[in-house]
Amino acid sequence: MIFSMTGYAIATRELTPATVPGGGQHAGSTSVSVELRSVNSRFLDLHFRMPDDVRACEPALREMLMADVARGKVEIRINVQRAEAVSSGGLDHAALTQLAALQEAALAVFPGAARLGMGEMLRWPGVMADSSVAGDVLRAAVLACGREALTGLLATRGREGQALGAVLREHVAAMEAIVADIGPLVPELVARHQQKIVERLREALGVALQEGGTPTIPRDEVIERIRQEVTVYGVRIDIAEELTRLATHLAETRHVLDKGGKVGKRLDFMMQELNREANTVGSKAAAKELADAAMALKLLIEQMREQVQNLE
Repeated sequence: MIFSMTGYAIATRELTPATVPGGGQHAGSTSVSVELRSVNSRFLDLHFRMPDDVRACEPALREMLMADVARGKVEIRINVQRAEAVSSGGLDHAALTQLAALQEAALAVFPGAARLGMGEMLRWPGVMADSSVAGDVLRAAVLACGREALTGLLATRGREGQALGAVLREHVAAMEAIVADIGPLVPELVARHQQKIVERLREALGVALQEGGTPTIPRDEVIERIRQEVTVYGVRIDIAEELTRLATHLAETRHVLDKGGKVGKRLDFMMQELNREANTVGSKAAAKELADAAMALKLLIEQMREQVQNLE
C-alpha cells in the first residue's frame, strides 16, 4: 500500500469516576482524547501538546508513532477533561501533603521566598481534578487512545495514498502514450528536417555561383560537405535514445507504484530523471510535433511531482 503524509484521526475514552478519600465523589466522568494531525515534511517530525500529568506517556507514544510512520510532520494533541468535584473530597490529600513538603524543603534553602497561595496550590497539577482517576489508569487510557488514533491515521493516510497512486498511474499511462506516439515519427521528422536544410544550402550555393563568384572548392565537394554536416546535425537532433530512457524510467515508476511501501523519496528521484529526459527532448526538438510532445511530457511530470510530494 502507498501512504500519503496527510491524515487526521482522533480517539476518545470516558473513564468511570472514582470515590475519593473522605467519602466525597466526583460528578460525571473524565474524558481522555488523543488527536493526530499529519502534513507533508521531508523527514519525520513529531510535536506533542499534552498536560503535564500525562507527560510520562510521550516516550511510549513517540516509539509507537516511529514504528509505523516514516515521514511527515505529526502533531499529537492530548486533552484530559476531568470531572468537577462536588465536595471537599475532590482534593488529593496525598498530592497536597507532598506539595507542602516540597514547599518546606524549598523554603529551607530559600527562606526569603514567598509561600504558595491557596489558589496556586489548588491549581497545582495533581492536587485537584485528577483525583477522580488514578494516574496509572489515566496514562493507560492515553496510550490506548494513542494506539486507536494511530490506527485511524494510518487508515486515512492509506486511503489518500491509494487515491494519489491511481492519479500517478494515469499520468504514467499518458506519458507512455506520448512516447509511443512520437517514437515512430522521429526518423521521418529528422529526415524531413535534414532535407529542408540541404535544399536551403543548395539554394544559397546556387545564388552565390550566379552572382559570378569564383568558388575555391569544387561544387561537388561543397555539396558533399553539406551532406556531412547535415548528417552530423541529424545525429545531434535524434531523440531515439532519450525516448528509450523515458520509456525505461516510466516502467520503473510504474514498478515502484505497484510495489508500494515508502515510495515518496524514490518517486521524487524518478521525477528528476523524467524531467531531465523531457528537457533534452525539448532542446533537440527539430519539429513542432516533437516540441509539443516535450511540453506535454514536462507538464505531466510537474503534475506528478506535486502529487509525489504528498507521499510517504
